Amino acid sequence: MIPVGYLAKRVALKPDWLNAEQVKDIYSVSCCVSDAFCEYIQFWRHNGYWLFDSPEVIYSLAKEEGIDLADTTMFYYEAYEYQYDEEVLEWSLFEPEASFDTDVKIPRQKMLQGFDIVSFHLEQSPECSYLSCNHMAQDLEVNEHCLLTSFDEAKKHLESGVFHGCEPGPCRIFAVYSVPDMQ
Repeated sequence: MIPVGYLAKRVALKPDWLNAEQVKDIYSVSCCVSDAFCEYIQFWRHNGYWLFDSPEVIYSLAKEEGIDLADTTMFYYEAYEYQYDEEVLEWSLFEPEASFDTDVKIPRQKMLQGFDIVSFHLEQSPECSYLSCNHMAQDLEVNEHCLLTSFDEAKKHLESGVFHGCEPGPCRIFAVYSVPDMQ
């Protein structure tokens, strides 16, 4: 797993349309259900993985733009260094966008919440979570945050074809960590 960055998100409770009783809220990497703290790409402060190198960059941006972070949760992400293409059934390396500086700071404290599988059709910012956006949490065993409990489980499900047709690929496996508020 490689460090890919941070994002402050407004965690949403489980939507009514997701029929997965054990899910309480959505910690997915995608911003389809649980929004990012703002539409951040327009500020061009993200790294080559289209996330942030540190919480400090997020705090600074929020202060400059008058964005309230009070109701956000800070997440740190690591990703499997390969992405999976369901059309050709193979893994391939991916790298950060070279035109952006990428220097992700590893948090001193982090708590693993689970693993997400996210589409990257445009191969830039995270797009849709197969588990929440595509309702796959209704068919697979996920935790209270709508995440898988292990990397091996995520990889096995991808290679089994269970997600075929969810979203245009490729897709990536993310480890989702919560980090303490550092403000």
